[in-house]
Amino acid sequence: MLRQIIKIDEDKCNGCGICASACLEGAIAVIDGKAKLIRDDYCDGLGNCLPVCPTGAISFEEREALPFDEEAVHEAMMAAEKLPMQPTEKEVASACSCPGAEAKSLRESSSCGCEGEALSAPSGSEHLLATAEQAKSELMQWPVQIKLLPIKASYYDNADLLIAADCTAYSYAGFHQEFMKDRITLIGCPKLDEGDYTEKLTEIIKQNNIRSVKVVRMEVPCCGGLDRAVRQALINSGKMIPWQVVIIASDGKVISE
Repeated sequence: MLRQIIKIDEDKCNGCGICASACLEGAIAVIDGKAKLIRDDYCDGLGNCLPVCPTGAISFEEREALPFDEEAVHEAMMAAEKLPMQPTEKEVASACSCPGAEAKSLRESSSCGCEGEALSAPSGSEHLLATAEQAKSELMQWPVQIKLLPIKASYYDNADLLIAADCTAYSYAGFHQEFMKDRITLIGCPKLDEGDYTEKLTEIIKQNNIRSVKVVRMEVPCCGGLDRAVRQALINSGKMIPWQVVIIASDGKVISE
Protein backbone atom coordinates (compact mmCIF):
# COMPACT_ATOMS: atom_id res chain seq x y z
CA MET A 1 0.00 0.00 0.00
CA LEU A 2 1.06 3.61 -0.57
CA ARG A 3 1.53 5.37 2.78
CA GLN A 4 3.69 7.79 4.76
CA ILE A 5 6.74 6.24 6.35
CA ILE A 6 10.08 7.45 7.70
CA LYS A 7 13.25 7.70 5.61
CA ILE A 8 16.75 7.69 7.12
CA ASP A 9 19.64 9.44 5.34
CA GLU A 10 22.62 7.29 6.30
CA ASP A 11 25.04 9.99 5.13
CA LYS A 12 23.70 12.31 7.83
CA CYS A 13 23.25 9.61 10.50
CA ASN A 14 25.92 9.57 13.24
CA GLY A 15 24.73 6.33 14.80
CA CYS A 16 23.79 7.89 18.15
CA GLY A 17 20.77 5.58 18.52
CA ILE A 18 18.43 8.22 19.97
CA CYS A 19 15.87 7.54 17.24
CA ALA A 20 15.88 3.81 18.01
CA SER A 21 15.14 4.60 21.67
CA ALA A 22 12.37 7.03 20.68
CA CYS A 23 10.69 4.49 18.39
CA LEU A 24 8.37 2.67 20.79
CA GLU A 25 7.40 0.18 18.08
CA GLY A 26 10.96 -1.07 17.52
CA ALA A 27 11.04 -0.22 13.82
CA ILE A 28 14.56 1.26 13.98
CA ALA A 29 17.85 -0.36 14.91
CA VAL A 30 21.48 0.78 14.74
CA ILE A 31 23.35 -1.60 12.43
CA ASP A 32 27.03 -1.13 11.58
CA GLY A 33 26.99 2.31 13.13
CA LYS A 34 23.96 3.60 11.21
CA ALA A 35 20.26 3.80 12.07
CA LYS A 36 18.11 1.68 9.78
CA LEU A 37 14.38 1.10 9.35
CA ILE A 38 14.27 -2.67 9.88
CA ARG A 39 10.53 -3.28 9.62
CA ASP A 40 8.12 -1.27 7.48
CA ASP A 41 5.17 -2.87 9.26
CA TYR A 42 6.51 -1.68 12.64
CA CYS A 43 6.60 1.98 11.53
CA ASP A 44 3.35 3.83 12.25
CA GLY A 45 4.45 6.84 10.18
CA LEU A 46 3.86 9.34 12.99
CA GLY A 47 7.53 10.19 13.35
CA ASN A 48 8.31 10.24 17.09
CA CYS A 49 11.88 9.56 15.97
CA LEU A 50 12.05 12.58 13.65
CA PRO A 51 12.31 15.47 16.15
CA VAL A 52 14.88 13.73 18.37
CA CYS A 53 17.44 13.18 15.57
CA PRO A 54 20.33 15.61 16.26
CA THR A 55 21.61 15.55 12.66
CA GLY A 56 18.31 15.85 10.77
CA ALA A 57 18.82 12.46 9.13
CA ILE A 58 15.15 11.43 9.41
CA SER A 59 12.36 12.66 7.16
CA PHE A 60 9.02 11.45 5.84
CA GLU A 61 8.40 9.93 2.45
CA GLU A 62 5.36 8.43 0.76
CA ARG A 63 6.05 5.06 -0.82
CA GLU A 64 4.82 1.52 -1.18
CA ALA A 65 5.17 -0.16 2.21
CA LEU A 66 3.55 -2.84 4.31
CA PRO A 67 0.66 -1.50 6.41
CA PHE A 68 1.39 -0.77 10.06
CA ASP A 69 0.82 -3.99 12.01
CA GLU A 70 -0.12 -2.97 15.55
CA GLU A 71 -0.70 -6.57 16.61
CA ALA A 72 2.78 -7.66 15.46
CA VAL A 73 4.34 -4.71 17.29
CA HIS A 74 2.47 -5.64 20.47
CA GLU A 75 3.62 -9.27 20.24
CA ALA A 76 7.23 -8.20 19.68
CA MET A 77 7.09 -5.86 22.68
CA MET A 78 5.62 -8.58 24.89
CA ALA A 79 8.35 -11.00 23.79
CA ALA A 80 11.04 -8.41 24.49
CA GLU A 81 9.71 -7.85 28.01
CA LYS A 82 10.28 -11.54 28.83
CA LEU A 83 13.98 -11.31 28.01
CA PRO A 84 16.37 -10.28 30.80
CA MET A 85 17.84 -6.96 29.75
CA GLN A 86 21.23 -6.16 31.25
CA PRO A 87 22.30 -2.50 31.04
CA THR A 88 25.61 -1.74 29.38
CA GLU A 89 28.35 0.16 31.20
CA LYS A 90 27.56 3.19 29.06
CA GLU A 91 23.86 3.02 30.00
CA VAL A 92 24.69 2.74 33.69
CA ALA A 93 27.07 5.68 33.50
CA SER A 94 24.49 7.84 31.71
CA ALA A 95 21.47 6.81 33.78
CA CYS A 96 21.31 10.25 35.37
CA SER A 97 22.53 12.27 32.40
CA CYS A 98 19.05 13.71 31.68
CA PRO A 99 19.54 14.26 27.89
CA GLY A 100 18.01 17.45 26.57
CA ALA A 101 15.36 15.75 24.47
CA GLU A 102 14.13 13.39 27.20
CA ALA A 103 10.46 13.96 27.93
CA LYS A 104 9.85 14.56 31.63
CA SER A 105 7.49 16.29 33.98
CA LEU A 106 9.03 19.10 36.04
CA ARG A 107 6.39 18.69 38.74
CA GLU A 108 7.64 15.20 39.66
CA SER A 109 10.72 14.48 41.75
CA SER A 110 13.66 12.85 40.00
CA SER A 111 14.67 9.47 41.41
CA CYS A 112 18.21 9.87 40.14
CA GLY A 113 18.77 13.35 41.49
CA CYS A 114 19.25 14.93 38.07
CA GLU A 115 17.40 18.09 39.03
CA GLY A 116 19.76 18.91 41.87
CA GLU A 117 19.23 19.64 45.54
CA ALA A 118 18.10 22.89 47.11
CA LEU A 119 20.92 24.99 48.56
CA SER A 120 20.65 26.84 51.84
CA ALA A 121 20.62 30.61 51.53
CA PRO A 122 23.56 32.63 52.82
CA SER A 123 22.88 35.04 55.63
CA GLY A 124 21.21 38.29 54.57
CA SER A 125 19.82 36.90 51.28
CA GLU A 126 16.22 36.38 52.39
CA HIS A 127 15.00 39.19 50.14
CA LEU A 128 16.64 37.53 47.14
CA LEU A 129 14.85 34.28 47.91
CA ALA A 130 11.55 36.12 48.20
CA THR A 131 12.12 37.75 44.80
CA ALA A 132 13.02 34.41 43.26
CA GLU A 133 9.86 32.84 44.68
CA GLN A 134 7.72 35.57 43.15
CA ALA A 135 9.40 35.07 39.75
CA LYS A 136 9.56 31.27 39.85
CA SER A 137 9.35 29.28 36.66
CA GLU A 138 5.92 27.89 35.80
CA LEU A 139 7.29 25.41 33.26
CA MET A 140 5.61 22.05 33.86
CA GLN A 141 7.45 19.76 31.41
CA TRP A 142 10.47 19.28 29.17
CA PRO A 143 11.12 19.66 26.25
CA VAL A 144 9.12 22.70 25.11
CA GLN A 145 9.97 23.07 21.40
CA ILE A 146 7.13 21.79 19.21
CA LYS A 147 9.63 19.96 17.02
CA LEU A 148 11.11 18.13 20.02
CA LEU A 149 7.99 17.33 22.01
CA PRO A 150 6.78 13.72 21.95
CA ILE A 151 3.32 12.95 20.60
CA LYS A 152 2.41 10.88 23.65
CA ALA A 153 3.44 11.75 27.22
CA SER A 154 1.85 11.44 30.65
CA TYR A 155 1.88 15.21 31.18
CA TYR A 156 -0.62 15.68 28.33
CA ASP A 157 -3.31 13.79 30.25
CA ASN A 158 -6.18 16.15 31.07
CA ALA A 159 -3.88 19.09 30.22
CA ASP A 160 -4.47 22.65 29.16
CA LEU A 161 -2.04 23.51 26.36
CA LEU A 162 -0.22 26.78 25.77
CA ILE A 163 1.04 26.97 22.18
CA ALA A 164 3.17 30.09 21.91
CA ALA A 165 5.45 31.87 19.49
CA ASP A 166 8.88 31.96 21.12
CA CYS A 167 9.16 35.77 20.92
CA THR A 168 6.12 36.25 23.15
CA ALA A 169 7.99 35.17 26.27
CA TYR A 170 10.50 37.97 25.72
CA SER A 171 7.91 40.62 24.89
CA TYR A 172 5.39 40.01 27.67
CA ALA A 173 6.88 40.56 31.12
CA GLY A 174 4.53 38.32 33.07
CA PHE A 175 4.55 35.44 30.59
CA HIS A 176 5.17 32.66 33.13
CA GLN A 177 2.53 33.72 35.61
CA GLU A 178 -0.03 34.97 33.08
CA PHE A 179 0.14 32.27 30.41
CA MET A 180 2.31 29.30 31.45
CA LYS A 181 0.93 28.67 34.93
CA ASP A 182 -0.84 25.28 35.10
CA ARG A 183 -0.37 24.72 31.36
CA ILE A 184 1.79 22.42 29.25
CA THR A 185 3.91 24.75 27.11
CA LEU A 186 4.70 24.24 23.42
CA ILE A 187 6.77 26.90 21.66
CA GLY A 188 7.95 27.49 18.13
CA CYS A 189 8.56 30.04 15.39
CA PRO A 190 6.41 29.49 12.28
CA LYS A 191 8.78 31.64 10.23
CA LEU A 192 12.14 30.11 11.18
CA ASP A 193 11.22 26.48 11.91
CA GLU A 194 11.22 24.18 8.92
CA GLY A 195 7.95 22.53 7.97
CA ASP A 196 4.45 22.98 9.29
CA TYR A 197 3.26 22.25 12.84
CA THR A 198 -0.19 21.05 11.79
CA GLU A 199 0.53 17.33 11.56
CA LYS A 200 2.41 17.15 14.87
CA LEU A 201 -0.21 19.20 16.72
CA THR A 202 -3.00 17.10 15.20
CA GLU A 203 -1.51 13.91 16.60
CA ILE A 204 -0.86 15.46 20.04
CA ILE A 205 -4.47 16.60 20.28
CA LYS A 206 -5.90 13.42 18.77
CA GLN A 207 -3.92 10.94 20.89
CA ASN A 208 -4.19 12.69 24.26
CA ASN A 209 -6.92 13.96 26.55
CA ILE A 210 -6.44 17.72 26.01
CA ARG A 211 -8.88 20.01 27.84
CA SER A 212 -8.16 23.36 26.17
CA VAL A 213 -5.69 25.20 23.95
CA LYS A 214 -4.45 28.76 24.30
CA VAL A 215 -2.39 30.26 21.45
CA VAL A 216 -0.15 33.24 22.22
CA ARG A 217 1.46 34.91 19.19
CA MET A 218 3.04 38.19 18.19
CA GLU A 219 1.24 40.79 16.08
CA VAL A 220 3.61 40.28 13.11
CA PRO A 221 1.97 38.59 10.08
CA CYS A 222 4.34 35.60 10.00
CA CYS A 223 3.09 34.59 13.46
CA GLY A 224 -0.32 33.95 11.95
CA GLY A 225 1.00 30.58 10.81
CA LEU A 226 0.85 29.42 14.41
CA ASP A 227 -2.85 29.88 15.01
CA ARG A 228 -3.62 28.61 11.49
CA ALA A 229 -1.74 25.40 12.31
CA VAL A 230 -3.61 25.04 15.62
CA ARG A 231 -6.98 25.72 13.98
CA GLN A 232 -6.32 23.08 11.31
CA ALA A 233 -5.01 20.61 13.90
CA LEU A 234 -8.21 20.96 15.91
CA ILE A 235 -10.28 20.37 12.77
CA ASN A 236 -8.17 17.36 11.77
CA SER A 237 -8.38 15.85 15.24
CA GLY A 238 -12.18 15.89 15.15
CA LYS A 239 -12.31 17.11 18.75
CA MET A 240 -14.37 20.02 20.03
CA ILE A 241 -11.87 21.64 22.40
CA PRO A 242 -12.11 25.22 23.74
CA TRP A 243 -9.36 27.39 22.27
CA GLN A 244 -8.31 31.02 22.37
CA VAL A 245 -5.81 33.25 20.57
CA VAL A 246 -3.94 36.04 22.37
CA ILE A 247 -1.94 38.55 20.32
CA ILE A 248 1.00 40.43 21.84
CA ALA A 249 2.35 43.72 20.44
CA SER A 250 6.09 44.24 20.03
CA ASP A 251 6.02 46.63 23.01
CA GLY A 252 4.67 43.82 25.21
CA LYS A 253 1.04 44.88 25.40
CA VAL A 254 -1.87 42.52 24.83
CA ILE A 255 -3.75 43.88 21.82
CA SER A 256 -6.25 41.07 21.28
CA GLU A 257 -7.65 38.13 23.24
